[in-house]
Amino acid sequence: MWVPWALCRPPFRLLDVCAVPRPHRGGSVTLVLEHVERDLRAVIDSAPQRGLPHSTAKAVLLQLLSGLDFLHSRRVLHRDLKPENVLLSRRGRVKVADFGLARIYSANSAMTPGVVTLWYRAPEVLLLGPYSSAVDLWSVGCIFAEMLSRTPLFCGSSELEQLGKIFDVLGLPPKEEWPPDAALPHGAFSERPPTPPEDIVPHMGAVGTELLLELLQFRPQLRISAQSALQHRYLQGTE
Repeated sequence: MWVPWALCRPPFRLLDVCAVPRPHRGGSVTLVLEHVERDLRAVIDSAPQRGLPHSTAKAVLLQLLSGLDFLHSRRVLHRDLKPENVLLSRRGRVKVADFGLARIYSANSAMTPGVVTLWYRAPEVLLLGPYSSAVDLWSVGCIFAEMLSRTPLFCGSSELEQLGKIFDVLGLPPKEEWPPDAALPHGAFSERPPTPPEDIVPHMGAVGTELLLELLQFRPQLRISAQSALQHRYLQGTE
């Protein structure tokens, strides 16, 4: 199912609804929505070696964050943001695909751990801890870096390796910041310094890197919200 980002104009068009009854299974409903020409994965793969221009990355990021702000204000988590699920029309309008893992959350919700494609999965999910809307902002940070480098930032082949890739870039957090209910102990990982900010995505620039690191905070409580990210000087054109 394709669902529009908030604030896109003209409104996302619902073309048809198909209901298929299934005995003893409750049936299914299929929504037929307007065609969108390509996804962000195709756009990134066709970009020059240095990645997308900053103007394009900013336009995508601004719309993506606007949509997340809308969703999170209504307590909806997407839980599987990645370039393949970000659609772009020929006019540059951003829409999101695949709400199959989305859900409404509350303070008492029990969340399943097997969410978000591995390379875009936040540390709290990898460590099997509780999580909320900040998981979507982590994914946005990974997408942001990939738009300007053409290379996924963290490319692990397992949950353990994925955490190691994250700590190679961000450094191992201090023991006192480690979640008390984490599936793995702090001692399972070796100490390592963070990568210098200017080396993470070299041509991102200081202001862009500042926003990236706010999106990639290890502690979800310190991760920037969609609403606050929209006001960041990288997106406001005041860098």
